[in-house]
Amino acid sequence: MHSSCSDTVNTAMHEAKLVEECDELVEIIRQRKQVIAVKIKESKVMKLRKLAQQIANCRQCLERSSALITQAEQSLKENDHARFLQTARNVAERVAMATASSQVLIPDVNLNDAFDNFALDFSREKKILEGLDYLTAPTPPSIREELCTASHDTITVHWTSEDEFSVTSYELQYTIYTGQTNFISLYNSADSWMIVPNIKQNHYTVHGLQSGTRYIFFVKAINQAGSRNSEPARLKTNSQPFKLDPKTAHKKLRLSNDCLTMEKDESSLKKSHTPERFSSTGSYGAAGNVFIDSGCHYWEVLLGASTWYAIGVAYKSAPKNEWSGKNSSTWVFSRCNNNFMVRHDGKEMLVEASLQLRRLGVLLDYDNNSLTFHDAMNSQHIHTFEVSFLLPVVPTFMIWNKSVMILSGLPVPDFVDGLASDLQEQQQMGLCRQESPYLTGLKACH
Repeated sequence: MHSSCSDTVNTAMHEAKLVEECDELVEIIRQRKQVIAVKIKESKVMKLRKLAQQIANCRQCLERSSALITQAEQSLKENDHARFLQTARNVAERVAMATASSQVLIPDVNLNDAFDNFALDFSREKKILEGLDYLTAPTPPSIREELCTASHDTITVHWTSEDEFSVTSYELQYTIYTGQTNFISLYNSADSWMIVPNIKQNHYTVHGLQSGTRYIFFVKAINQAGSRNSEPARLKTNSQPFKLDPKTAHKKLRLSNDCLTMEKDESSLKKSHTPERFSSTGSYGAAGNVFIDSGCHYWEVLLGASTWYAIGVAYKSAPKNEWSGKNSSTWVFSRCNNNFMVRHDGKEMLVEASLQLRRLGVLLDYDNNSLTFHDAMNSQHIHTFEVSFLLPVVPTFMIWNKSVMILSGLPVPDFVDGLASDLQEQQQMGLCRQESPYLTGLKACH
């Protein structure tokens, strides 16, 4: 019953609005009719005035000509030759003067084109009026995910609209994506969304986003009749870029000028000791120059020919004078010659990996409590730590021979992103399989 009453009220409002709009159009046409009629009348008066003046001038010319003709006829009757010559001379002079100043007997106004400047052609306006209809809200725009781009703190969103000419403006809405189970409540919560209004183009770059974070985007097409939303699009910023921090590098490590490569160098002893510098004996480490406390971040390590290394993350409080993984503040994937293992809190577990492993992918999903290692060359999963991180973590790198190079600020590869999404869904359903307990008693690599 309430819905029926509401529909009746809305219909009455639209009918009243229709009458109002049509009355305004009729009034505009009436006013324009008056203006154009006045212009035509003024033009007519001006042309008639010109014709009247020309007629008066011609009448004067005819009167003078009649007088000359009469004088000429009288002269022809003169019998005195001397007087005839004198009279004829006077007549000739007057005729010459009259013809020199005679009026052209062609009207100044050409009646055939008198109103060429007032051609009345309203065909275009008629078509517009015939096309009058009630305005509807635009069709929903479509976000083109394949055209969207991202950096570690920006996302550029592109979209298309089938009836963009009827769109007055666009509005972009976005928020952090926290999982499908929370999406409905998130969608209905206006306070959770950031809004960018009055966008005139079909693309927009959002700045100041969190790195390694997935966002939900909507685009709203707006005109006077209303608005419609696009389907949601999930877009992700790239991982946080970082370099090796020289202040943390072991004294026997040499870093490249761009701080992306570290190499064992026994002769490098010029560095002074500082509390933040790695100082363990027989293993040489360095940390990244950023601490991560949110988001999902991916980086890769080019291992080259190194066969002794440990790659992972650590809390800032992790000891710098012992192996990574020997304490509760570090989590690492390690190679000791032909053995691969993961290590945390002094416990080790053997894992399978190729002896030809040359490119290690590291996925830190801080928000979903996981640290995963992959063979990036072969798209193979190696191991996942399930960690409830309590503090910000920093990427760490340790080597015993050769060198390694880091690549950071990367987008998460599709095969890694798929595994991460599967793990997240399992966690949300409470079905995530627990990793096997770490094996103990393995011979250490020091």
